[in-house]
Amino acid sequence: MTIRSNHYEAAFEAYLRNLQTPYVAVDESRRSIAADGTIKNVDFIVSPSGSEMSWLVDVKGRQFPSGRKNRYWKNWATIDDLQAMAQWELLFGPQFRGLFVFAYCVTGDMAPLPQNLLFPFRGEVYAFVGVRIDLYAAWARRISPKWRTIAMPTTAFRQLAQPLKLFLETPVVSGGDFDRRRATEMAPAY
Repeated sequence: MTIRSNHYEAAFEAYLRNLQTPYVAVDESRRSIAADGTIKNVDFIVSPSGSEMSWLVDVKGRQFPSGRKNRYWKNWATIDDLQAMAQWELLFGPQFRGLFVFAYCVTGDMAPLPQNLLFPFRGEVYAFVGVRIDLYAAWARRISPKWRTIAMPTTAFRQLAQPLKLFLETPVVSGGDFDRRRATEMAPAY
């Protein structure tokens, strides 16, 4: 089960149900066992109807804006998050792709998506923005060695992240020269 006390994950699940998108909520109470240790679990496996590809989703809850200085487009994750998603992609095979979904709880006058793509849930308003793991890894830069956190530069994130609805309604095109070229030119900085 997802962590029901996590309002970001609860809102994400309600969004999927609202769109009638098939999914499995993953039990996060224990890490999964692997040959060389444990792996952090994904939050959801999402299989859009009519698609040949399924998404391995890790939901990242953030406020929009965030912090005392009203910072926008926070997209940090941990190195463990990224490594676990890469492991799950290998384990599940080529018909599954990793996706970070940044579930932004809109707390100000600005929103990361147009009004028609916002989702009201339990008195809050959410915007769901996704970025593929391969693209995130290609652009990620270390932000805190102590906390093992990474993030994409804001400009790259705004160009590569898409409204979640596009991921759920558009057939996935695997690979592409740009993705392969970008991944080899810009190795992850973690």
